[in-house]
Amino acid sequence: MRANRRRARTAGAIYLVVALTGIFSLGYVPAQIHVPGDVHATVDKIVALKSLFRLGILSELIQYTLFLPLAFALYRLLRNVNKSVAVAMVTLVAVSIPIAFGAVANKMDVLSLLSDDKLVRALTTDQLDTQVRLLLDSYSNTILLCEIFWGLWLFPFGYLVFKSGVLPKALGVLLMVGCFSYLFDFVAGFTETAIPSLILLPASIGEIGTCLWLLVVGAKPPVPGEADVVSPAT
Repeated sequence: MRANRRRARTAGAIYLVVALTGIFSLGYVPAQIHVPGDVHATVDKIVALKSLFRLGILSELIQYTLFLPLAFALYRLLRNVNKSVAVAMVTLVAVSIPIAFGAVANKMDVLSLLSDDKLVRALTTDQLDTQVRLLLDSYSNTILLCEIFWGLWLFPFGYLVFKSGVLPKALGVLLMVGCFSYLFDFVAGFTETAIPSLILLPASIGEIGTCLWLLVVGAKPPVPGEADVVSPAT
């Protein structure tokens, strides 16, 4: 169990960085810069807050870079519950990463465009706004695709947590429900259907709760006689 606690806290530490960078880059920065329905105002804010926009890109890159190490850390902790399910969890995470990096490339293109004074002067205001809007729309659409895999990986992850005996079963349930929350959010975004933002609440509570449990508590001893528990074997 000492080895399991060490693995749990390692996974929790990585998870915390992924969560904080995600909150910053996907939540805080867009809230400061994006002006809904007004691309020209958004362009002005990007120019005025270019350092924040750049920091958001860097934060997002850190988040996606650490996502795969997080999956491997969770795999090491939970693979003895069901190795096939653990492999599926890592695979779904791995598929999402190049898609996410492709999305961030669009933001980097926005930054390059707005940092090129000669190009900015050569374009009319409408042309510049159109170029930025197309890049930001491409970013949003690609992130929407990522939501499929951000949801799907939570189901095997939640199943492993639920069956492990070393983490609270309630967290496993929230993670599995969170899978469908992300998928519903994807469908709503793709069909341009308005749904409450609280749809992602189960996923958020499940992920943040699991992160903090791993970091603070670690892996508790499995219940004696409980099936499918994680063994301390490496």
